[in-house]
Amino acid sequence: MANEDLLWEHPLVSRLIRGGRRLRQDHRSRPWLLNAGLVVLVLLLFGLPDLLHRGDRDELVRVADFPVLGAVALQLGLTLPLLWRRSRPGAVFAAVMAVFLLQWSMDVWLHIDIALFIALYGVARRGGLRYLPWVCGVTVAAMVLVVLRVSTVASPFEAMFFLCSAATAAVALGLGVRIGQAHLGALRERAARLERERDQQNRLAAAAERARVAREMHDIIGHNLSVIIGLADGGAYAADVVPERSKEALQLIAGTSRQALGELRRMLGVLREEPGPQLQGPELSPQPGIADLEALCERVRVAGPEVAYRTAGDLDTLNEGVQLTVYRIAQESLTNALKHAGPDTRTFLTVVTEAGGIRIRVEDTGPADGRTVPARPGTGHTDAGPSGQGIAGMAERAALYGGTVTAGPRPGGGWAVETRLDLAPPPAVPAGRPGSEAS
Repeated sequence: MANEDLLWEHPLVSRLIRGGRRLRQDHRSRPWLLNAGLVVLVLLLFGLPDLLHRGDRDELVRVADFPVLGAVALQLGLTLPLLWRRSRPGAVFAAVMAVFLLQWSMDVWLHIDIALFIALYGVARRGGLRYLPWVCGVTVAAMVLVVLRVSTVASPFEAMFFLCSAATAAVALGLGVRIGQAHLGALRERAARLERERDQQNRLAAAAERARVAREMHDIIGHNLSVIIGLADGGAYAADVVPERSKEALQLIAGTSRQALGELRRMLGVLREEPGPQLQGPELSPQPGIADLEALCERVRVAGPEVAYRTAGDLDTLNEGVQLTVYRIAQESLTNALKHAGPDTRTFLTVVTEAGGIRIRVEDTGPADGRTVPARPGTGHTDAGPSGQGIAGMAERAALYGGTVTAGPRPGGGWAVETRLDLAPPPAVPAGRPGSEAS
């Protein structure tokens, strides 16, 4: 890895990479410029020497007895089609090959025949791959014609080896660049797709976080405000009958408000991007769990209702997520009981572990005076479409663990909300087909 890093950091390699990028940018903006530059370069390097040294040539390049205009025409016929080598590689190869065969049929040998290999490279680089074998076959046949012409001055085997090597190099270079560009394009597409997926995941995570924060805020504010309202109503009634109880109610309201404020600070604190010294200490206390249900029941009791709390099974071994879900569902159910049945009711909270799950049941006896209250939201099973925000929030929490929430009137009066959480692990998928036996 160190050697590779040094190679890419070499000044010469860096300049070559920057030059290649500039060439690609220029080709995108002015595609004709690079093709015209290639034609001019081939004419200067290979065509001009054939015209300047017509009388002093070796036996491998014969143009001395051929008219100058004819030689120029052949050179232009071999090079000008290269202007369209990127857009029409097959047609360019056909035109160059036609001029090449015409030239050698007249026994004219030119250095500028290098244009045939450039056209062959263009077919391998951008042409249809299904036509490439035919193009290679035509090229080999043309090379045989060349070998027959030069056999009087050179070994046929050496000439064939040189020509076929040059053709193979052109095809291999074209295919290599083509595969590299395809691989680079696939990497760019994959990077763009991963970026889109990342943005989608970020949006989904943000939406899930907003929903989670909304549930937490609803549970915190709804529960504590319901307790405060109950205490305020009780304190207002006690102010005329038992004045000392109104002072106690005010103190309880202050304590409940401080607790709600602390919970809100903890909830809002986790939304800060950069943790600071102000986030240390009690503000980052753990989320409530099953162990805090007794304190929850006590806060509801001070608002008036009688709360009986019972548990069964091993609840302390549950993970923090499950415990938080149980706590919030019990909190919402007790809040609804206080809100709809009033402070003069009896409430029963039961948290029981069952086979593969947990059952949370909260029921109340209704108002003590026996008066009827409006139908509570969320009547029936949650699949029936509850309209209450509290029941809907409990259903969302229960759905995270494959659970259900059922709410409805209780026999003998009152209301009952029962939640079941499914904690059983998913069934294992068999490795082989059903009924297959290991050999």
